[in-house]
Amino acid sequence: MSKFPSDLHSDLERSLPAIASINSSLSQSLSPQFFLPPEQRRAISDVRRTFCLFVTFDLLFISLLWIIELNTNNGIEKNLENEIIHYKFSNSFFDIFLLAVFRFSVLLIGYAVFRLRHWWAIAISTLVTSSFLIAKVIMSQLLSKGAFGYLLPIMSFVLAWLETWFLDFKVLTQESEEERWYLAAQAAALRPPLLYPGATSDGQFYSPPESFAGSDNEFDDDDEAVGRKAVTAQERDYVRKGKEAMEIVEQILAQEVNWKYEKSNEVGDVVYTLEIPFHGKTFILKAFIQCPAEVVYQEVILQPEKMVLWNRTVAVCQVLQRVDDNTLVSYDVSAGAAGGVVSPRDFVNIRRIERRKDRYLSAGIGGTHPSRPPLTKHVRGENGPGGFVVLKSSRNPSVCTFIWILNTDLKGRLPRYLIHQSLAATMFEFCGHLRKRVSEVYSGPL
Repeated sequence: MSKFPSDLHSDLERSLPAIASINSSLSQSLSPQFFLPPEQRRAISDVRRTFCLFVTFDLLFISLLWIIELNTNNGIEKNLENEIIHYKFSNSFFDIFLLAVFRFSVLLIGYAVFRLRHWWAIAISTLVTSSFLIAKVIMSQLLSKGAFGYLLPIMSFVLAWLETWFLDFKVLTQESEEERWYLAAQAAALRPPLLYPGATSDGQFYSPPESFAGSDNEFDDDDEAVGRKAVTAQERDYVRKGKEAMEIVEQILAQEVNWKYEKSNEVGDVVYTLEIPFHGKTFILKAFIQCPAEVVYQEVILQPEKMVLWNRTVAVCQVLQRVDDNTLVSYDVSAGAAGGVVSPRDFVNIRRIERRKDRYLSAGIGGTHPSRPPLTKHVRGENGPGGFVVLKSSRNPSVCTFIWILNTDLKGRLPRYLIHQSLAATMFEFCGHLRKRVSEVYSGPL
């Protein structure tokens, strides 16, 4: 595990040019294989190679059973003559062997030679196998030929469906995950160009200036930031929405006594809910993290694009526009939830980041951006006011409290109870990924 330098705390408190250098070092520390195209990283993935091995086992196992069956009664030569030369659909096992050869040929050619990344080849082989075996069992006299009349059709049927399960839930899923890691590593190494028309370099992300709750100029447009400022009417609208989201997040924090307990997990993370006027049910995750607040601030709030490297609940996170020193517009795609029942959603979020003496805040709300119109391949969700809050500990600077406020409309035709179940589970999963990330980047007091 890497250890943060002793002066990181002061760098974080001053500004974010220090974070730009940390970003560069983290990008350089990634394994070189993540920066190569998939075809150059390895000829064939480990999980696909295992699948091909299982397909080979299917053919060999069915062949072995058939040879054993041929060795009974009249001997192998006589039985071969009866089953092949005098083949009859009603009492021959030769066609079940040919069915195994068919599966072997289709799957090996499709997924080893051509390296398909689609399910159509396995669908064809399984459909042909299932249809043929059902017809043979119904129309033939195999069941009168003893144990092999049951064993060969059943084993052929089971192996075909095991191959389907293995490809769909293991091979294609894991390879998609590896591809997502490759794209995330590319995004971490080469940040997309800023849409904000300023003079800042591509790798910079300026720290939000220190703000104080209750100050007169906290929400004053004229004193927005010492660096970048909102220029166009659209940018000023982004800033306004970010400030409104921040106000609601602060109101939610102030009403902690009204939070309703929903569920907790074995490590002590708790999910609460709160009904917000005009926005409905809001989920609130509260967790204690064994690290300084600055570490979580850096990983969750300051580096949104890199969250996909360690947070598997998010598939894409891209900064579309940095409006001013406190406000940005991001594009996020969530991973599927509830075992795939809830498909991935994409969101456009307006985020505002502020630093206080005792906390770090990132508040956001759904919005639109011309560079990311709704896509047909994703359901466009809409987020209400929410965000991340990292509270410093006054007694122990090596621990912090992490709060995630989530108000979202996933759209689509999903039962509300299923959405609520998946949201709570997703929040716990996120916290687990965050703890794992913290353990990788932090090893002691700052």
